[in-house]
Amino acid sequence: MNTIVTFPGLGLEFEINRVAFTIGGINIYWYGVLIACGLLLAIFFGFRHCLESGIDPDAMVDVVVIGTVLGILSARAYYVAMSPYAFDSLWDVLDIRQGGLGIYGGIIGALVFGGLACKWRKVPVLAMYDLTSMGFLIGQGIGRWGNFVNQEAFGYNTTLPWGMYSEATRAYLTYGSVTLPAGMTIDPSLPVHPTFLYESIWCLAGFVFLAFYYKKRRFNGDIALLYLIWYGAGRFWIEGLRTDSLLLVPSIGLRASQLVAALAVVGGIALQIFLSRRTAGKPLMVDLAVSAENRALQSKLEKKTGGPVSVEMEGSALYAALPRKEFAAKTAEYNAALKARLEEELAQAD
Repeated sequence: MNTIVTFPGLGLEFEINRVAFTIGGINIYWYGVLIACGLLLAIFFGFRHCLESGIDPDAMVDVVVIGTVLGILSARAYYVAMSPYAFDSLWDVLDIRQGGLGIYGGIIGALVFGGLACKWRKVPVLAMYDLTSMGFLIGQGIGRWGNFVNQEAFGYNTTLPWGMYSEATRAYLTYGSVTLPAGMTIDPSLPVHPTFLYESIWCLAGFVFLAFYYKKRRFNGDIALLYLIWYGAGRFWIEGLRTDSLLLVPSIGLRASQLVAALAVVGGIALQIFLSRRTAGKPLMVDLAVSAENRALQSKLEKKTGGPVSVEMEGSALYAALPRKEFAAKTAEYNAALKARLEEELAQAD
């Protein structure tokens, strides 16, 4: 079913269909397609820059798979927990094809389970969080357009030129579970804030800013904290415009997501100040990524010797500000030398 979406102040009109295509009688929705595109671009960015963060791409695959799958499940769990709607069955709870992912749940789930996967695969956790934060901004910037196609997650009435109107917004505001601060009213027949657009622009702008800053990061976790501050600040403002959020304090319009956003901003700023002072004047050195093959050799040698085996060698760390090509060349050189050393030590241990 097609929906006509208009932006009266701009003289724009779009005819959209939630279904992107059909395979074997199963509808594939734009919501899922856009989230998948954002995820793929985020993964591409991660593989493109992982060596600059001291992360082995083979080990990163496991971290990405675990973090992504459990992050999506956490996002759905967060949405279900915070949603004003009733879910009739377990299938309704699990069905995300109609939309319904709580981004904060996804972020928390990805960081927790991805962090555990990092420990398992011996990937530097804070460095992985930096890379993941860049991926979040890409994924969120693109994925939010799924809300546009679904005509959901919009805001209050607005007289701004880019105000949006459709029969879907009118129907929801007339019959849906609208959450408004005490004393506020809304007219379903008037344009509303396209909050999906605000968040998409905010996230993509944040990505551009942090992409330029990435080489200048001062400590592992720097990018992740800046992400929390940037996204939290934008989300606090944007969430205050929406009509579908869980209100914690109706009298002042405080929403659950705004509280989480505020905590992210305050916590991020506090840690930024503390860690920036602690690392002042010290350029960040990145330990070169140890390949999966060498990790296996290291583990084998440790079993034979019964003790820890160091992978540190001369030239095993580089300044974070150096070009990506230098990281790639030095990482290959380092792993070749490390492999020769570990194989020699294994031969001696036999």
